Amino acid sequence: MASAIHISNLTKKYGDLTALDQINLSIPEGEFFGMLGPNGAGKTTLIKTIVGLARISSGSIRVFGMDVQREYKRTKALIGLSPQEPNTDRYFTVRRVLQLQGGYYGLPRRERQQRAEALLEQFQLTDKADTQYWRLSGGMQKRVMVARALMTQPRILILDEPTAGVDVEQRHELWESLRGLNRDGTTIILTTHYIDEAEILCERVGIINFGKIISCAPPKQLIAEHCERYFKIQGEKRDTLNGMNVDDVEVMRGSLEEVFLKLTGRSIKTDERRGTDEAVEP
Repeated sequence: MASAIHISNLTKKYGDLTALDQINLSIPEGEFFGMLGPNGAGKTTLIKTIVGLARISSGSIRVFGMDVQREYKRTKALIGLSPQEPNTDRYFTVRRVLQLQGGYYGLPRRERQQRAEALLEQFQLTDKADTQYWRLSGGMQKRVMVARALMTQPRILILDEPTAGVDVEQRHELWESLRGLNRDGTTIILTTHYIDEAEILCERVGIINFGKIISCAPPKQLIAEHCERYFKIQGEKRDTLNGMNVDDVEVMRGSLEEVFLKLTGRSIKTDERRGTDEAVEP
């Protein structure tokens, strides 16, 4: 299968600080890929280099075979980005946010109008189409950012913390939308602080720590490699010293969160304040 993104020996430095350190990663077309790491580990910096918002110090990134630095406009047009922090005019209506994105990428007026209306319906935002962005709930604002990223029907969708601050119901609705996009062939890259989200949605997960990808595999494989199996037995003790009446035996296999803690030695929400993960702009 062809690579949607191929990263080779990628290094990014900010002065004396190495934000990304010799990263090698290939993401096949159509994959749902997750990136986990504590705050400041380099996740957002990696996204910025992929979309061409940060110049790499050494190494290379190719999007469908094209170099992201030499062919910036062509590669950027293939990628939709939903940033961690909102970066639109807060007084724009939802409809205008979407249509302006289409106009920025040169979509004809009728096409961007039709595309905006379809996305409003898909993300259950039609009744909020004429509402100013700042008046929306945090969950709705996140949905607008994802919808905006899809205005150009990108082949790659990058989502930086798309469900942060979103309630459980809206979170599951967004999951279903993302699964549908992925089934239709969109390559999705997800960064998230919700480890269960990555475990449920992603075919493979890369764990990044201090600018290095320290492990990358399907969630079940990571759990099998790094977590011990143990038995959970339910029952009642007998009066003798020889055992108990067993009602149920369950095999426990660990979790992706256990893998993360074992490999990084710190919580996914640890704030290292290393200055590498600035807010991303589209």
